[in-house]
Amino acid sequence: MKIATFNIQNLFHRDRSFRERPFSKCNDDWQTEIDDLLVKNKKTLEDYERIRELSPLVGIDNCNQLPYAVLRRKSGFLFLKGKNYSKELKASELTDWNGWVALQNYPIDPMAVENKARVIADVNPDILILQEIEDRASLEEFNEEFLPRFGCKPFQTIFVVQGNDKRGQEIGILTRKGCKIKSVQSHIYDFNQNGKIAFDKDLLEYEILTANGNTIWILATHLQEQTVDKKLSDIFRKLQAEKIAEVYNKLYYEGKKYIALLGTLNTPSFCYSLSPLLLSTNLRDVTKHPSFNVDFDKGKDAGYYSLGAYRMGVNIRQKDYLLMSPELFEKTNSSGLNRKGIWPDKRPMWSVYPSMNHKNHSASEHPAIWVDLGV
Repeated sequence: MKIATFNIQNLFHRDRSFRERPFSKCNDDWQTEIDDLLVKNKKTLEDYERIRELSPLVGIDNCNQLPYAVLRRKSGFLFLKGKNYSKELKASELTDWNGWVALQNYPIDPMAVENKARVIADVNPDILILQEIEDRASLEEFNEEFLPRFGCKPFQTIFVVQGNDKRGQEIGILTRKGCKIKSVQSHIYDFNQNGKIAFDKDLLEYEILTANGNTIWILATHLQEQTVDKKLSDIFRKLQAEKIAEVYNKLYYEGKKYIALLGTLNTPSFCYSLSPLLLSTNLRDVTKHPSFNVDFDKGKDAGYYSLGAYRMGVNIRQKDYLLMSPELFEKTNSSGLNRKGIWPDKRPMWSVYPSMNHKNHSASEHPAIWVDLGV
């Protein structure tokens, strides 16, 4: 039985707040220029035109992170959902349609969508955990329409629980025939020791019956990403890791020995914020298993081991993890990592899909990590 985790960074649309701002070196100059224009008492037509040009570059048009409205496709029709989560109405002349909708997301390149499917098809797991998906409807469409294009049979079961993040950052599980989801528990309302919501996204706890009649428990999560305030990010992530360690230890000492923790932890293993998981539990990283296999970097980088990398010759900074209890770790037959869908901006270089001609074609900035287990 093969288990995989993949931060797919959305399927079809991505929130604009995640988009990289180009030409950041000029940002200070643009900010100064637009400030000077805005305070002018008398503005010319050229001033207004320049303000319109500068606004998206300095993020003024991105100041409101909540969408005015959300367009959804349902049974082939467009539906409008208001900002206050009013009743959904079909777009027509009877719905006070005012002619425009402010969208908070942008479409993902069609080639990137196909490369996302290629990664999953190459790994072809029995149980797949995805981070950063829009919703269940998008995942069902991707499963049914895109995976078969690359010889990958659609998954039989799909389960998505909406987390605390409202930007299309959900966690989903897909399983094939023979793997039965017995129970699912969300931890979106767990509190940390400071009395605040512990998970800005979620921690999901799955109980799964395998085809061989064994039960495994999967903890899937997506921890605090790194922000400008690194110290604060690390503190919040450490509180999340402590909560996960608490859940893991409870399961383990209840006699549930086949446990896997996987997802995007968003920092290398040397960061102290992960110490509650990597040092204070008996969880073991699949990248340390002798069977762990991956295409190495090209050239002399194949013999180099950079700080925070997955392993020697795989010199991308580790943010995604597949950790297992000792009993499950011992059941590992093979394991590996697929990064053919990641665009290498600079050294190190590695093999990518032939269909990737530039960064917009990349499947994700994250690799897919997998393990084949004898359970």
